[in-house]
Amino acid sequence: MIPPSRRTRRLRGMLGGLVGLGVLGVVAGVLVTAMVAPVIAVAGVAAQSTIGVFENLPDYIRPDALSQTSSVYGRNPDGTEVLLASFFEQNRQSVGWDDISLYVKDAIVSTEDPRFYVHGGVDVQSTARALFSNFFAASIQSGASTISQQYVKNIRVQRAEALPDPVARQAAYDEATASTPARKLQEAKLAIGLEKEFSKDDILLGYLNIALFGGRVYGIQAASEYYFGVSARDLTLPQAASLAAIVNEPEALRIDLDAEHTAENKARRDKDILASMLKEHAITPQQFDEAVATPVEAHITQPSTGCQTAIDGAGFACDFVRKIIEHDPAFGATDEERSHRLNTGGYRIHTTLDMRLQKQADDTTKYYVPYSTDALDLGSVIVTVEPGTGRVTSMAQNKNFSEAPDAGPDATSVNYATDADYGGSTGFPVGSTYKLFTLINWLQTGHSLGDIVNGSNNQKFAKSSFRNCNGQDGGGYYTSGNDAGEAGGRAAVLTQFEESVNNAFIAMSQQLEACDIRDVAQSLGVHRADGQALQTNITAVLGTNEIAPLAMAAAFAGVINKGVFCSPVAIDSITDANGAAVEVPKSTCTQAIDPSVAVAATYAMQGVITDGTAKPGNPRDGTAHAGKTGTSDNEESVWLVGGTTKLVTAAWTGNVSGHVSIRNTTIYGPGSGGIKNGVTRMLMWRDFYRDTGDSYGGDDFPTPDRSLRVGQSATVPDVSGMSVKAAVDALNNAGFTGTEGSAVDSTRPQGEVVGSDPPSGSSTTKGSDVAVFPSNGQLSVLPNVVGRTVASAIGALSGWKVSQSASPDPNCASDTIVGQSPGPGEVNRTTATVALTVCPRK
Repeated sequence: MIPPSRRTRRLRGMLGGLVGLGVLGVVAGVLVTAMVAPVIAVAGVAAQSTIGVFENLPDYIRPDALSQTSSVYGRNPDGTEVLLASFFEQNRQSVGWDDISLYVKDAIVSTEDPRFYVHGGVDVQSTARALFSNFFAASIQSGASTISQQYVKNIRVQRAEALPDPVARQAAYDEATASTPARKLQEAKLAIGLEKEFSKDDILLGYLNIALFGGRVYGIQAASEYYFGVSARDLTLPQAASLAAIVNEPEALRIDLDAEHTAENKARRDKDILASMLKEHAITPQQFDEAVATPVEAHITQPSTGCQTAIDGAGFACDFVRKIIEHDPAFGATDEERSHRLNTGGYRIHTTLDMRLQKQADDTTKYYVPYSTDALDLGSVIVTVEPGTGRVTSMAQNKNFSEAPDAGPDATSVNYATDADYGGSTGFPVGSTYKLFTLINWLQTGHSLGDIVNGSNNQKFAKSSFRNCNGQDGGGYYTSGNDAGEAGGRAAVLTQFEESVNNAFIAMSQQLEACDIRDVAQSLGVHRADGQALQTNITAVLGTNEIAPLAMAAAFAGVINKGVFCSPVAIDSITDANGAAVEVPKSTCTQAIDPSVAVAATYAMQGVITDGTAKPGNPRDGTAHAGKTGTSDNEESVWLVGGTTKLVTAAWTGNVSGHVSIRNTTIYGPGSGGIKNGVTRMLMWRDFYRDTGDSYGGDDFPTPDRSLRVGQSATVPDVSGMSVKAAVDALNNAGFTGTEGSAVDSTRPQGEVVGSDPPSGSSTTKGSDVAVFPSNGQLSVLPNVVGRTVASAIGALSGWKVSQSASPDPNCASDTIVGQSPGPGEVNRTTATVALTVCPRK
């Protein structure tokens, strides 16, 4: 016989509704009470008390929003979504009526409640039959529960499991599942009320979406996907019957454990589910025979549980998104509430990840850097931010994401790209990438890229000449070497930046305020990954602060974006289980630095790629790039940060947990070919842009104002004979930056300026560093005593060290000085000995 159509069922439901509402409302209460009365009597419970429980209930129970799976998505360039991971307490996806196979609906109704479309919430016939069974058993052996009553029970269980307090949760669960007369009465009344408010189809749909199918699998859609790998609408008859069988005993009849469970499932499927469907004319005999002959074959499809399932190395970005939701008050008042909403709210979380860029980042990182090495705890990151929006479009590292404690050296849950509070490490020293912020402050204070500064490798800097947040930095001297031992020398700031000369930037910071440099960095979102305040000591200029790669990428994106910094964001949008928008953290964009200064700084960064330390990373594909390299002290971390007007990337490689130098460590990643590790960040960055990143475009960078690029020239004044302070003031007043150089030998009084570099009268760019050299006062004028008598010469050399030797010339004039060394002139009296050649007295 052909199964009844939904229209036939609806007609039967309407007729049944008349009976239910007109008669059953009176009869059912009497019968249900009668059903449990013998039990009450035996147990010694007052019947009136139980009836009171029944009468004091609300008229019906309103279904709550179900706990549903939340899913995280990336996006392809064509707009299609890619599922990265799911989070749930109960694996459930609520679906609509038309998204469920008719076989499922028929199987549940035929087996659980054949008169579902006839009764009004309580089945009078079944209740009467159960009455006699319970009477003779003196206990509730049969409850005659309809689908509506089972739905009520599931609603109450779900409501109990949603309680945050574990004690209250257990108490509510016990009450909702207790085998007591009171619960049966409550469910009966609530079921009757439920049928007055909702249609039969709505009740059946609610039941199918709420029911447990074993383990953490709830609802027909999740069950269909998990057990058979298909949608609920595509279930075959045998599959639908197997799932209907599980509902009766979710743990005993689930088909994902072993052969015994599967055999028991088939037995119930054939003898109860399919047999009931045949009896109720929901299937034909032929369909019955074919279904019984079909073995139970599960195709277990594990749900995308947690970020370790994300493809293309996106597990770290996925975990970053999870941490954002768990930390942001927008998603709840407490950590527990936010986590609960993520795991139950049915969120569809649309991240900012571009899966094409993500795949390139993941492939590139793992191509050059191995997962692990015996030499050191090697880590590597590529993280990309979109200028003008702050959107994080890729986040990859040389590990697989896993929170398993025994994941091994190739996997970790630590996200090297982010702050400690968001699953990251405590950051890494950023080296010379931090020089960008000194350069910006240099330009902000009236200097230019053309200013000449001294980057010599042999300088000693008086600490008292530096100004930290509390004034001067202290006494003594600070000595810094250039990274690769470069001679440095005097050169334009642009050249010093391109070549990343340490001492040049120490000299520049000597003319600036340490707190101003820090404020520039902070205005661009830079902060320590461990939450501590940024350091402002002398060495901070060279990048000793430990910062996350994401923060550096976002800061450089702000500079390239003409000074407009946009805080990084990883979520584009979220919708809840009902499709309503959920408020998400937004990027905040601010004009952090003057556009003209930003343009000049970007111009300098472009030179780093084309002519400076980052030349090995230049993609050379016609797209304009700008960036800055960085190498930390002891070479434990190496960086290249920068990009185009469309994408800005931080590429980092380093020793995660120690202070071992990596620059000269040879590594053997799949594509490294045994290269030195210090080069990897260059090649990673280059390939990311050349192979994919630059296909997103990139505008040419504008040329900066001439005043910021080359500066104005002026003549160096003559400061000889002045005190050091007066000379420095005179140079500053002339538009230069006067600095004190080392003391030199001179006949001038000690402390009096002998000269300057560049020398007086020369034309030099305003703002340039001009050093003044004070006298040490140790030179004296040595007189010429040749031709004098010995006595006269000795008198003239009073105060000098003198030695004498006889002249070998027999014809020399008696008692006369015939030779002198050193000769007359300016000589250091404290170190020189005047050697006289004497003609003996004859």
